[in-house]
Amino acid sequence: MLNTTNRSIQEPARATPVMAEYDVLVIGGGPSGLTSALAAAEDGLRVGLIESRSFVGGNMTIGLPVLGFLGQKGNQIIEGLPQKFIDRLKARHGASEHRPCPLHMGITLVEPEAVKTVALEMLTEAGVEVLFYTFCAGVVMDGDTIRGVITESKSGRGAILGKVVIDCTGDADVAYRAGVPCEKGNEHGGMQPPTLMFCLAGVDTEKLRLSIANQPPQARTYLTDFIPAEYFGQNNQFIIVGLRELIVKAQNEMGLAIPNERTIIITGLKAGEVWINMTRVKGVDGTEAASLTMGEIEARAQIDDIVTYLINYVPGFEKAYFTKTAPFLGIRETRRIIGEYVMTQEDVLGCRHFDDSIAVASYPIDIHRPSDDGCTLIWCGDCYDIPYRSLIPTKVRNLIVAGRAISTTHEAMGAIRVMATCMAMGEAAGRAAKISVRGNRAPHEIDVKELRRQLIAKGAYLRTKDSAERARELEDA
Repeated sequence: MLNTTNRSIQEPARATPVMAEYDVLVIGGGPSGLTSALAAAEDGLRVGLIESRSFVGGNMTIGLPVLGFLGQKGNQIIEGLPQKFIDRLKARHGASEHRPCPLHMGITLVEPEAVKTVALEMLTEAGVEVLFYTFCAGVVMDGDTIRGVITESKSGRGAILGKVVIDCTGDADVAYRAGVPCEKGNEHGGMQPPTLMFCLAGVDTEKLRLSIANQPPQARTYLTDFIPAEYFGQNNQFIIVGLRELIVKAQNEMGLAIPNERTIIITGLKAGEVWINMTRVKGVDGTEAASLTMGEIEARAQIDDIVTYLINYVPGFEKAYFTKTAPFLGIRETRRIIGEYVMTQEDVLGCRHFDDSIAVASYPIDIHRPSDDGCTLIWCGDCYDIPYRSLIPTKVRNLIVAGRAISTTHEAMGAIRVMATCMAMGEAAGRAAKISVRGNRAPHEIDVKELRRQLIAKGAYLRTKDSAERARELEDA
């Protein structure tokens, strides 16, 4: 029935069929969802994974390297299932070594198409039941307990149930619909602008590298933000962040509209291939379809001027040509849940230890500012813990959140949002869900010490206050 007064439609009540029931139900097949499902399925639980796209891998498929396997002191701090995934990629020539980077701590280059294939292989081998082309359109609640989700697909509307549900949507879609309190953006509601990555081929990456490596120290024509020229003399695969003077020159001489004050170039694994991280659309809300559509339109419109700039001003791009764009916008920030603990900037910069730590991260606070073309970067000097309580939402039982939507402030989210860290959180969420199901306890009731023991036993890296405590945990595991 159409109500013409307030332009709403009254839908008739209907029975929604239950399509499947799982021990653990994971929503979202990005970096955190992938490892959540793999961890939960390791010892025979029935695990389902719902993904709205036609592939798994999420932001690992859009041309960005997986950042953050290494800490600010050069040690590897992301291990366990994320490392197993990289090992499988390397066996197919789909991933590089973990390389130290003065700006990003570590760079691990991945081949997007290999990510899609390997991730799906690992999930199917583990017995995870994957369902593509399916959206989470609602939740099934029993009081304050989530029992599953309502889905929409070409098959119609259905319900999929799980004893424990893990929200790996990146946007807290499940948690928000279940009534978990959420926040967006900074104190003014401003969210980090998204980027549409795109790829160029025919780039002389050696010429590009040497153009920076051979610059005398006193001639900082190429402002490569915190990355010393010596780095480019030692690495054939690299990331460039800077060249600010060249952008200004291109803007002044050719009137190019470049929405970024920094040139960001990432070499691919294929010879002559680079990915460009320079489109920038302010004001996009990644939880609204119309806003996302506007973002896609605007980002694509920005690409021509960026390519013109690169070809005419950046060494090595003289014969470059456009090949492809990423399959979707790279969203940096949307909703964050309010959980049992809200992780803060002080926790990150203070290198804080938590007794309920389930992952260790070292990526700096990296905020693409919502209101201008710049970026804020703040390092802690070492690494910091992510507490389990930040994955546990308030007000809703049987739900775990993993990925950038965990309980943090805007500033702390700018540090924990990167893919390797999300993979580590996903592994912890999957193992927590398994403990919850096996012990018939809600996720917030499980023994976190047991979770930590299992993570360590499976190869995850966790900090302890002293080596003796770590030895005891390993012995107990």
